[in-house]
Amino acid sequence: MNPTLLSGAVWPGRPAPARSVRALLCAGTVAVLVGGCGAPAARVDGARAASERFERALASGDHEAACRLLAPETSGQLEQDEGKACREALGAEELPAAGAARATEVYGRQAVVRLVGDTLFLSQFNGGWKVVAAGCTPQGEQQPYQCVLKGG
Repeated sequence: MNPTLLSGAVWPGRPAPARSVRALLCAGTVAVLVGGCGAPAARVDGARAASERFERALASGDHEAACRLLAPETSGQLEQDEGKACREALGAEELPAAGAARATEVYGRQAVVRLVGDTLFLSQFNGGWKVVAAGCTPQGEQQPYQCVLKGG
C-alpha cells in the first residue's frame, strides 16, 4: 500500500509504515469526529418535535396532552398561580397561536424554538424535551424574553 495515496502528501525522511499508521490514525480521528456530529442534530430534532407536539395539542384543545409536555416546574407554577389543575388552567392562558418551527437552537440540555407566532424555551429531561416557557416575546437585545407561561 502506498501511503501517499491515502493522504495525498509525502513526509520526507519517514519510512512508509509510519506514514501508513499516521494516515490510518488521521482517518480514524475523522471517523470519530464525523460520527459524533449526529448527537447535536438529534437534540435539535427532538426539541423541535416536542415544541410542535405542544403547539398541536394547544391548537386542538388537548390541554391534557399539552400539560404532559410542560416541564414539572412550569406545570406546577401554572397550577399554583391559577389554583386549578394544569389542563384547566392552561385553557385560560392567552398563548399565541403558533405555526411551524422557523429556527431551533440547542445549548446542551436547553433549547429555544422560534415558531411562526411564538417562541418556546425547552429543557431536556430523562423523559425527553419539555416546555419550560411559552408565549415568549423578545424585549430588546439586552433584555430577557417576556413569557406568558413559565416555571418558578
